[in-house]
Amino acid sequence: MRRRSLLAATATVPAAMLLGMDRALADTPPPTGRGALDARVASARGLYDKGAHTQLLGLLPGLLADGHAAASSRRELDQARMSSVYSLSAALLIKLGSYEQARLTADRARTWAEVSGSPLATAAASRELAIVLRHQDRGKEAQTLMESAAARVEATGLRTDATSSAYAQMLCTLAYTAARGGRRMEALAMAEEARRAARRLPLQAPAGRLFPISPAAVDLYSVGVHWALGDAGAALEAGRNLRPEHFPTAERKARLGTDMARAWWAWGRPEQTARALLDAHRASPGEVRDRPAIRSIVTELAQRHPRAVGVRELHAAVSAPAS
Repeated sequence: MRRRSLLAATATVPAAMLLGMDRALADTPPPTGRGALDARVASARGLYDKGAHTQLLGLLPGLLADGHAAASSRRELDQARMSSVYSLSAALLIKLGSYEQARLTADRARTWAEVSGSPLATAAASRELAIVLRHQDRGKEAQTLMESAAARVEATGLRTDATSSAYAQMLCTLAYTAARGGRRMEALAMAEEARRAARRLPLQAPAGRLFPISPAAVDLYSVGVHWALGDAGAALEAGRNLRPEHFPTAERKARLGTDMARAWWAWGRPEQTARALLDAHRASPGEVRDRPAIRSIVTELAQRHPRAVGVRELHAAVSAPAS
């Protein structure tokens, strides 16, 4: 049963890689000694930002092994780095729909963050855990966790852009979590508070920032909030002025396309849905191909609207073997 659940998690990532990740989580492999860990973590984050999911999944077991070896120093920096590797693992596994593994990695990320004493690492780990809980239909627990995480970040005094970015991100996640739970007033209030918190942030977050949130990114969250509340029209209006050039990474550019596609699909507009998904696929094929919820829209489009403009092209692109 365990093997079948892993194989069913995603049809687009090699099953052997998911099983390899599962083995690494069950029994940490020996260190690889492949070089400077900071540079490798940054490179792994770069793969995530490009949507190179299969490549990243292949690197994570070794990165976890070397992170554990470094964290044995008991230095807070090494422990916080270990947390960040687990958080990145959780974020990837969530995208792939492998929620059981994601829950385990998010739990470990939070444990290492708390050991390190880093409020930002704790916030990042708490966010990934809350997202997993939401996908497991445990919305109330996710909301409570995010409220606590936001309060802890706010308690730092928000004296730097890094902490202000973290706070804005916590509010965005709170808003979306509330929206998925049907708490309309709370979701809209949190989205507005996130917008206010992001006003002082730069239009483009500096490279390497743990929470690379920006005013445009907050507006993109509003698209998701309105979609989750069942208001496709408001979602489309929230994203009306957003453009790919507002976002620095392929992953975020593609997320603009997939979020707008979900809104168009809910609005009953197959051609606009296909166009938005084609835009997303051009930015990062993995963001369309590897996310089960988005791939299911592609399948439904092909089944229900095969003659709509762009649908055949989209289906062929997503069905083609990954290069």
